[in-house]
Amino acid sequence: MKQIHSSFQDAVKNIHDGSTLMVGGFGLVGIPENLLLALVETGVKDLTIISNNCGVDDWGLGLLLKNKQIKKMVGSYVGENKEFERQVLAGEIEIELIPQGTLAERIRAGGAGIPAFYTPAGVGTSIAEGKEVREFNGKEYLLETALTADHSLVRAIKGDKMGNLVYNKTARNFNPMIAAAGKTTIAELEELVEIGQIEPDQIHTPGVYVQNIIVGHQEKRIERKTIRQI
Repeated sequence: MKQIHSSFQDAVKNIHDGSTLMVGGFGLVGIPENLLLALVETGVKDLTIISNNCGVDDWGLGLLLKNKQIKKMVGSYVGENKEFERQVLAGEIEIELIPQGTLAERIRAGGAGIPAFYTPAGVGTSIAEGKEVREFNGKEYLLETALTADHSLVRAIKGDKMGNLVYNKTARNFNPMIAAAGKTTIAELEELVEIGQIEPDQIHTPGVYVQNIIVGHQEKRIERKTIRQI
């Protein structure tokens, strides 16, 4: 049985200044939005955040950014957040941009206990600066190291009391690998079900990776609405 919290403030109480966090989701899809709101309330600062992007100006990780709680951002995309752009240009935040596939693989490797791997992504670019380059079968590859975190925050559409999780569609993009790569993982659920109500072959994250569970209601915002005239 996992620790099931009754408040989001209680769920994040062990996250302290200077912690490294991985945050699941892709854009605003599948982000643990209530856990992020609770972190804003705590005022915890000097965080290193590893996530695909940094949300938008008024939602998701963008709220932590606006509150000056992030010291360093490790991600692959920053194009939806004007405050992020301002802080980078002003030198107020450290940033490490990584090709999206490499970011995903570095997180997956961290969860799998693999310390490093070779990839062709970034060869011949500024990303290769200071990194080992090795040739395999006549092609050059970069040595990239794994990523891990003190805490991983993920969101699942469903979970049981053993911490087994199921993600909804594209929310499955980064959440499963992030759940595996944190020393402790906090899962924000849309629905909590009894043990046995999730078929074993439907489980995306086994409960062994999850230590804390909380159920919440999400707004499920989107970055931008696109429509067409008929």
